[in-house]
Amino acid sequence: MGPLDTVATLEAFADTMVPGEKRHGHDRAIAGAAPGPGAVQAGAVALLQLPELGVGVLLPELAALLNTEATAWALARGQVLLPTQPPFVALDFDDRTRLAGKLLSSAGLHQKVYVLLALFSAAAFDTAAHLHTTDALERRHPGLTWLRFPEPDADGLWRYPAYSYGKRLAKEHPHTTAGGHPA
Repeated sequence: MGPLDTVATLEAFADTMVPGEKRHGHDRAIAGAAPGPGAVQAGAVALLQLPELGVGVLLPELAALLNTEATAWALARGQVLLPTQPPFVALDFDDRTRLAGKLLSSAGLHQKVYVLLALFSAAAFDTAAHLHTTDALERRHPGLTWLRFPEPDADGLWRYPAYSYGKRLAKEHPHTTAGGHPA
């Protein structure tokens, strides 16, 4: 399995977690199961490759684990997978989803690894975790744009005039600076 197979497998898994539109008609990694951008367009693989995350060297092995599970899944169901694609990529979206559900919910040996992959896929979409927020907004990050993440105020800070619970939960500390920092 080469680097392209690793990327395609990780993309297929990320797309199963946060589905999006195909990039082109022959796209196999992205199943096209949902309109708009998904985890792949939002940078899930870029997030996994961040040196700070420390899992980059493990990605080929993680992809191999996913492909081993996909092969076993297909064999158990009498399915023949396209030999031109990594096995997880060759599964259709419904089978990817069912397999991922099994991998994420079972107490198997690698379950925590699959949970982390799923969380990073969602984090790439929901938070642009691999980018500084202001950079992500300048680049019109697909996930933040899709979620309508607000722009900062003119001074570059985010303030929310309406409290998330509909009421103020605490009084501001009397020594808080004008910039909102504790003194």
